[in-house]
Amino acid sequence: MSQTPGISAFPESDSNLLQWTGTIDGPEGTPYEGLSFKISLHFPQKYPFVAPTLKFISPMWHPNIDMAGNICLDILKEKWSAIYNVQTILLSLQSLLGEPNNSSPLNAEAASLWDRDPAEYKRRVLLRSHGEGGSA
Repeated sequence: MSQTPGISAFPESDSNLLQWTGTIDGPEGTPYEGLSFKISLHFPQKYPFVAPTLKFISPMWHPNIDMAGNICLDILKEKWSAIYNVQTILLSLQSLLGEPNNSSPLNAEAASLWDRDPAEYKRRVLLRSHGEGGSA
């Protein structure tokens, strides 16, 4: 993968090129700034005609990511296109961190806090990223 700042991904082993590990740095100016997150990427046999499955391995507090790390991102579902590559996917996921889709949340509490209490939202992000849970 090209050296795009803030994202990286690579196969976990030479024997299985369908299972990758990636990292995403939190974007500047967001509650995730200064944090780095590990994700898993699983590519189906029919990739690129079928979207890969991505999941956060690192604890995450976000409106479009549930507590198990599952991600709700349109380009991984109904808007998937074979033209998307790993870099495009990771950049879209990184962008989602700063611009959640609160109309389709997997974590309703995070979606509510994003809009009404940014300070508490950031506190929860930091708590969750340090493995201390998402609720106070």
